[in-house]
Amino acid sequence: MNDHAQSPSGATHAQSATPSGSQTLLRGLDVLEAVADGPTPLVELAARLGLNRSTAHRLASALVERRYLAFEPRVGYRLGPKLLELGFLAQDQADLVQLARPHLEALAAATEDTVHLGVIEAERALYLDKIPGRRRVEISSRVGDRHPLTSTGLGKALLLDLADAEWQRLFQAEDHSGHRGVDYSTWQQRMRNYVAAGYAFDLEENEDQIRCVAAPIRDASGGIVAALSVSSAAQYMADERMTGLIPQVRETADAISRDLGWTPDGTSGARNERPRASAKRTRRLW
Repeated sequence: MNDHAQSPSGATHAQSATPSGSQTLLRGLDVLEAVADGPTPLVELAARLGLNRSTAHRLASALVERRYLAFEPRVGYRLGPKLLELGFLAQDQADLVQLARPHLEALAAATEDTVHLGVIEAERALYLDKIPGRRRVEISSRVGDRHPLTSTGLGKALLLDLADAEWQRLFQAEDHSGHRGVDYSTWQQRMRNYVAAGYAFDLEENEDQIRCVAAPIRDASGGIVAALSVSSAAQYMADERMTGLIPQVRETADAISRDLGWTPDGTSGARNERPRASAKRTRRLW
């Protein structure tokens, strides 16, 4: 096989015994991507990249020397420890609020409603950011506030991956005597619907006359690490509008998730995208 072929990224490799500059860099990145699924023998690596064996070996050996790849005899090449080190550094440097802010601002501008970002902290929903909406609606939340997990839309979105037993424990630990308090069986069924659809609602359960649509944010492992919500007064949040906001809220959450390394096809983690709800299911809010 010669070197005049396309890489997985679509770039065409011209024949050259000693590729240089950006071509070498791109080929090296192609090698890393080619072994991402698991140990890869040299023959298979060369075939995947459309390179001859000597060129593939030269590129892989250079990456082994720099610890970006590791080589196991009779098994092949796999991702090396240097990538683990860089991955942890990248994760540490990825400030969630800073990363999410442009997405939140765009969502607030498009909906004209208040947008929140939050995480779980001490079994409460901790609000990390808030983008005020353009409507004359007073929403009492502030950055740094902690709200119940089981009665806020954002909190429920953070709980979508948990088991029923953990739901029940958290539900029973929180006060549900408010305006729209419901019993556990009703709440549990709503949560199961939310899990199947990948979003959550707040139907005035946390604050009188305030409704919201929320969605989870996932990282490279596929796990939920944060959530966002769009909140407004009930007069602006009729059932039909809440249903209509679901795709936009989910798309924004997915965009932030992709910035954190998540992929919807599941290649970055075992628990990625859940099935979307049918139109019939999203018509009913409770």
